[in-house]
Parts: sequence; structure tokens; C-alpha cells
Amino acid sequence: MLELLAPAGSMESVTAAVQNGADAVYLGYGDFNARRNAKNFTYEEAAAAVSYCHLRGAKVFLTMNTLLTDRELPGAARVAEEINEMGVDAVIVQDLGVARMLRQVAPDLHLHGSTQMTVHSLDGVKQCADLGMTRAVLSRELSRDQIEYICANAPIEIETFVHGALCMCYSGQCYLSSLIGGRSGNRGLCAQPCRMKYGWGSRADEYPLSLKDMSLASHLGELEQMGVACLKIEGRMKRPEYVAIVTGVYARALREKREPTAEEMAQLEAAFSRQGFTQGYFLDRKGPEMFGTRQEEQAPVELYAQARATYESGENRKEPVHLYAMIRAGEPAQVAAEDAQGRMDRVEGPVPEAAVNVPLTREKVEGQLSRTGGTPFTCEKITVRVEEGLSLPLSALNALRRQVLEQLGQARAALPERRRGEYHPGVRYENPREAPSLTVSVRSGEQVTQELLALQPARLYLPCDEGAACPDVVRRCLDAGVEPVALLPRICWDRELPQLLQQLETLKELGVREAMAGTLDGVRRAVELGFFTRGDFGLGVYNSQTLKELKKLGLKSATASFELKLAQIRDLSKAIPLEAIVYGHLPLMLTENCIVHNHTGQHSCGGGQRLVDRKGESFPVVKAWGCRNEILNGKTLFLADKAGDYQRLGLETARLMFTTETPEECVRVLERYQGRGRYKPGDLTRGLYYRDVE
Repeated sequence: MLELLAPAGSMESVTAAVQNGADAVYLGYGDFNARRNAKNFTYEEAAAAVSYCHLRGAKVFLTMNTLLTDRELPGAARVAEEINEMGVDAVIVQDLGVARMLRQVAPDLHLHGSTQMTVHSLDGVKQCADLGMTRAVLSRELSRDQIEYICANAPIEIETFVHGALCMCYSGQCYLSSLIGGRSGNRGLCAQPCRMKYGWGSRADEYPLSLKDMSLASHLGELEQMGVACLKIEGRMKRPEYVAIVTGVYARALREKREPTAEEMAQLEAAFSRQGFTQGYFLDRKGPEMFGTRQEEQAPVELYAQARATYESGENRKEPVHLYAMIRAGEPAQVAAEDAQGRMDRVEGPVPEAAVNVPLTREKVEGQLSRTGGTPFTCEKITVRVEEGLSLPLSALNALRRQVLEQLGQARAALPERRRGEYHPGVRYENPREAPSLTVSVRSGEQVTQELLALQPARLYLPCDEGAACPDVVRRCLDAGVEPVALLPRICWDRELPQLLQQLETLKELGVREAMAGTLDGVRRAVELGFFTRGDFGLGVYNSQTLKELKKLGLKSATASFELKLAQIRDLSKAIPLEAIVYGHLPLMLTENCIVHNHTGQHSCGGGQRLVDRKGESFPVVKAWGCRNEILNGKTLFLADKAGDYQRLGLETARLMFTTETPEECVRVLERYQGRGRYKPGDLTRGLYYRDVE
């Protein structure tokens, strides 16, 4: 049976989820989760939720799915100790450094790889397994054929989202909220700028980034056949009535092995939707019909009242038990209860007396013991042995039933025995004192001119498809003594993998020895192919522990997150050499849905398309590998006049990221960073390097 995982933003939502059939709930505890602006649980509330759920046969997963700094990790370790003590079943994580800390502090606690890890391929799942995770939550953009392929070959459990909000960007790869608003989605404080108005001219009058909510309620049987282990409902910020309605619809459909009725689908839409639902990603039918906005409507008062009744009117969820009774002359009456997991408890009562009038019968004992109303249990089976001619007050039987079920409940809610450890940051690596060398990344082979190569950047990062299509560019790099590095795409589905592998083989034959990857699957592929592998910004390097984990995975260097302040980058203990991006139109979103095609009907994202927001700011939209979109910041990150600041960070290299620049501009920028020329972009930004991001 598929596990149904429901969101819980409060104890009321926990009750709503469990009473409506959830097999597990996920909730936030403390400040280290992807819904920091939610009212997260206190220790007492979380412990009570765990006890409540375990008594009723449901699991509890805690979210620690954000990127954390070195200063935050000790606090997160204390939270991990508390999570371990209260008996939660698993922790959902994004940050590799947090995963490393959890393995130290709570080695028996299960780890689930969050969708924030951008796991979208079998190699990504395998990498999660190698990191000690027991489950991976797949990216919401995957089609059913990709999900099926991963499930058929995955070494660990697979969890997929089936209902709720869709982000426009691949989770874990979005920087729009942080760069334009100072609130990071990777830190749990996304301001949801994708729900705002944008336009393609001078006016922001459309919603090209606002996706409808997803609903796969009509595909539950198909998902089960695929081998998906868990179906996840999004919505920790939603009200308890929403949780009750959505969980109830999905639970009934799963239990009865059917599709939801038309009435149930109407209930889902009334509970929350953005002009209906979409199955576009699952069905591999991307396009403008997937988009919608939230319409102001009156709350469905009657529906909400019905939903509240499902969890306020007592125990609707009943766990099956097998009851036993033994009543014999001269011995205390005995009653036992056994649950479906094999736990058993036994109690003794008074010694029965000889019957004066009406003797006790097996039927009468069964009738009394089976009355489990008001408890979270239901008598599924009962076995009674009663010797003839005996008498026992019915009140004694009732007391025995209450006592044994209470003891069984305590056993079900008992805390598991787990090992406890301590967080050890480990050895501290000193920063190198040398100023970093300059590296260059390009989007197009046309940007790689002889003039650029003559300036001798330490490395040149070239997209795999560009390098394979332009072998002369690779040869020019090698001839000029500039190390060419194959830049792997951040997204490559399994069905696209043969194309990527062919490109990488072509590059190897041309003499390329190094590769850079920004996701876990890319790291695994590059290392297995024998490349000298470096890590890109998409890996979310936020703390020193992540660098140590990346070193274990085989990386030779990594790129710091550009959401960090310069001082935070300086303070990282660099287990492997570190790079920082110091120039460029920083990437804001990586989208599976081609917004240019949605707007124009043509795939023309290489033609200078720009989004405009309501403040008049514009954002270039460019083509990403696999006919995806990348939305860039319109302002140019520029630190050439701040060279002294980034040169003191202990970096091995500093990267100039060229995207929309002309070949001539690329040369002028590199010269400026080398201390020559007077180049300065018209609309520049310092990024987040000098200001705090929440």
C-alpha cells in the first residue's frame, strides 16, 4: 500500500491529517526548515504530535530542508538531538552539511533527500543512497516515464508530490526571491515572486510564472504500479480544513482503489486551487494551459464545517487489534491485546467466582471486550476461552479492556532506542594567502575569441553541448594553454542522458580532462567518467561541512553559494579549493516550462527575450540545456572595483560568468578584472555579498 504523506503546520492539522487517513505527516520544528515563516512546532508540540501519530499508526517526518551557515550548524545539532529524543521517524534534508551533522548526532535516524536537492534522475537517487539517505523526493517537473524508470532501478524509496503548489523553478535552483528581495527560498523564506505580474514589453500585465496547483488524484493506481513508495501532499502553510479535505479524498481513493469522484474533485478545487489543477508535468504536456492564478473567492463555509467534523468529533481513525481473554476457575481473569505490528500487552483482573444465577458466556465476554469506542482501536478479531459456571462483573471486563488498550497505546507511542552522538566540526583548514586566479565561463563558443584566450584565464568553462558542437573552440583553448572545462547542465533527465554522455565522450576525445557539475547526478556522472570534477553553485555550498561531503564524493573544488556574504565565504573551512562568482548576470530561475514558447508560440529563447516586472526591472530569458529556460538577473554583478575584498577570502579562483555579453565585452570585462581598462556596466549590483539574506 502506498504511503500517504500529509502536511501539518499545527497540531490541529496533525489531527486533521491523521483522522482523515494520512499514513505520515511532515512538520517544521525550529528555524531550520523550508517554511520558516510558518508557525512551526515547539518541542512540546512536536513531541505531542509524535506520540499522537505513533499511537494511531502514523509516522512523523521533521523538515530540516534549508541551507545553513557554519554559525547555525551547532544550533541545528541541538535541534537534531531533540528530534532524535522525541522519536521522529525521519528528517527531510537539503544541505549536505546538515546531513553530515545528522549522521554524527543521530546515526539511527532516517534521512530523506528533499525535493530541494533537485533529484531528477536515477544517478541523483543513487548519490542520495551513497550519502546514507533512505528516501529521495523527486523533482516535481518529472514525467511519468521518468518517474517509472527511476522507481524501477532505485536502490532507495522514492517519494513524489501528488497535490499542491508548483514552483516555476526547479526546487533548490531558485534565487529570484533572494536576489531581488533578500528572502531566500533555499533558506525557507521564499517571497513567492513567481506569483507576481510580469510582462514582455514595458508593462507587467501577465502571470507567466504562476503555475496552477498540481493534482494527480486520478493517477494513484498508476503511481502504485510504478513502485512509488510515498505520495506527498504540499501545504504546510494551509489551514487544517484544507489538510482534512485533501488528505481524505486521497486516502479514500487509495483505500478503495479508485479515482476520486466528480464531487471529490470539486471539493479539492474548492479547498484551494489556482483556476483549476494541472497534470502537465506528469503527462509531459507542458504549455500555457499549466498556468493560473489564485482568484479571490468566499471560503467554502459548509465544506470547511464538514472537514472540521472529521477530526473534531472523536476518533475516526481506528487501528485494528486482536483481543484475547482467558477466564478460568481459581485464576485471575486475563485479557491481552495485539496490534497489527505484533506488539502485545496483557493485564490481569479479579478471580472469577462460581455463578449463582446466570453464568458468564463466551458471547457476553466478546460483546464487552469489543466495545472499543472512544479509543483509537477497533476489535478486528477476538479469541475468548471461558470455563463453564463462572461469574465475573461486566465492570471488571470493561476495566480490563480499558487497561490493556491503554498499555498497548503506551507501547505504540514509546520512544525508540537510538544511539546518540555529538557534532564535531572537524579539522579547520587555513585559507590560502594567494590572490585567486580568474576563471571564465561562457554560454556560447562565439564568446571564446583569440583575444579572450590571450588574456590567459586559469580555466574556461564551456557548456557540454557548445564544446561538442564547436571542437575548434576546445582546440584553441588547449593551444593557448587555457584549461577547458566541460560544464554539465544542471538538469538532465534519464532519457536525455545518452545525448549528454555522447557530448562528454566527444569532449574527452578532444582532450578535455576536467568537468564541472552543479547537481548530485552530474557529480556522479563526471566522477565515474574519470573527469577531474569540480562543483558548481547549484550544489548549495553554504557551510564547511558541505565542502567535506563534496570532497568525499570526489570533487576537487567547489563554488560557494552566491547567497553568502563575503565574510561567510572567508570563514569557510576549505576542505577543497573554493571558487566564487564575482561577475555576471546571475541565474535566478531554471524552468522546465518554456515561457518564451508559451508567449510567442516559438522556441526563440536565444533571441534576446526579456521579462519585465512591475517595477520596470528586466530579466533576460535564455535557453538552457534540453530546451529549458534560464531567467537571469538584469543587473550585472560587478566586483572589479572591490577586488581587494574578494581577494582576501581564501579563494583558489574567482569566476567571471559570461552569458549575454558580446565577445568584445567578454574581453573588456576580463581586462578590467586584471587591472586594465575602465569597463563598468551601466546597471550593476553587488549581489548579496555585502548584505544579509534571510
